[in-house]
Amino acid sequence: MTDAQFYDTLRQGLWVAVLVSLPILSVALVAGLIVGLFQALTSIQEMTLTFVPKLAAIVGVFWITMGFMTETLVAYFQNTLVPIIIGG
Repeated sequence: MTDAQFYDTLRQGLWVAVLVSLPILSVALVAGLIVGLFQALTSIQEMTLTFVPKLAAIVGVFWITMGFMTETLVAYFQNTLVPIIIGG
């Protein structure tokens, strides 16, 4: 494996990681902002109020995008990593 192939594989792997984590991270950000604004407006400083809605939003988005994440990871492994492991 040459340096160019290694860095190309690494670049593709990082891009796949970004694509897979983007839906969950964006929903966590939006839910955190909404809960933070709600807490600032109502002066309620309850720790479970920040945790439970974000967890519910993350689980919901994970459940919805699970198929996309699986397809993306399987395609990356089949098209990129398995041929390298086999030697092709």
